[in-house]
Amino acid sequence: MMTEPLTVQQMAQRLKAADDILILCHKNPDGDTIGCAGALYHALTAMGRSAAVLCSDPIPPMYAYTRMQLFTGQFAPRLVAAVDVASIQLFGENNRMPEFSHHVNLCIDHHTGNTGYADFTLLDSTAAAAAELLYEVLMEMEAPITPQVADCLYTGLSTDTGCFRFSNTTARTHQVAAKLIEAGARVQELNTLLFDTKSRPRMEAERIARNHLEYHLEGRCALIYLTRDEIASSGVDQADLEELTSLPVSIQDVLVGVTLRQQPGGSYRVSIRTAKGVDACSIARRLGGGGHARAAGCELLGNLENAKSAVLAEVEAELDAQEKE
Repeated sequence: MMTEPLTVQQMAQRLKAADDILILCHKNPDGDTIGCAGALYHALTAMGRSAAVLCSDPIPPMYAYTRMQLFTGQFAPRLVAAVDVASIQLFGENNRMPEFSHHVNLCIDHHTGNTGYADFTLLDSTAAAAAELLYEVLMEMEAPITPQVADCLYTGLSTDTGCFRFSNTTARTHQVAAKLIEAGARVQELNTLLFDTKSRPRMEAERIARNHLEYHLEGRCALIYLTRDEIASSGVDQADLEELTSLPVSIQDVLVGVTLRQQPGGSYRVSIRTAKGVDACSIARRLGGGGHARAAGCELLGNLENAKSAVLAEVEAELDAQEKE
């Protein structure tokens, strides 16, 4: 499928000219897709447009402050825009999503592996988050950056950079964050909510995952896992599970951290996080997935031992190739 690339200016023009806009998030929504959807929704409605947000999965309660209107069929969409979604597979199948995800007009994204599924795409892989890119689009649209919009954009920016700790953080990321603070983003409250507050179910899932901690490849790889029964018994929210993925790689001398989470259907969702110089995307791509240089993922069928073996074989291949360079 061929998409036509757009500049920030061209994307702004197309959004400005549209009405009855449906904004699509990816399944298992994270702070970036939710933050972008919220910011775009509030900016468009402030400009007198009709807009709503659709996600295959529920928006986690912790993001209730984004206060966006979810789509319940209140208008017939005349333009469908996706935010932070790299491929059609990531939209999910619930909540009427397939009705709209098979023909997406506009896409704003920062993933190098974007498959070009939309008619028109604004793609910048140097942006730390889709929210960083959307900020530029909204400025070009002359949309009001209200405190509400600033909160939403800051959510995307901070969550995709691990509160500005990850290697994708650039000077531009900090410049956009500064503009959002000036616009009224509630940085202290949001940082506390997003990074310093853990629900009891999240702590329980973390306890179980730590109990499953394994070291492989002479300690260069650390691995944790959760079965679907353990996830269900902990009561943890899917969005909270995303946060667990940074645990294994935070251990001293570990170069690759792997987190396996069993999905309701039985497959394993694999998250790969790497230290500087090790390509997580390369590991994930060989397993049918993709992502960024330091954070990537894939989904594997089969039982836990098979999933572990498949991932570890590719981790070893990547580490060996890196040593030979």
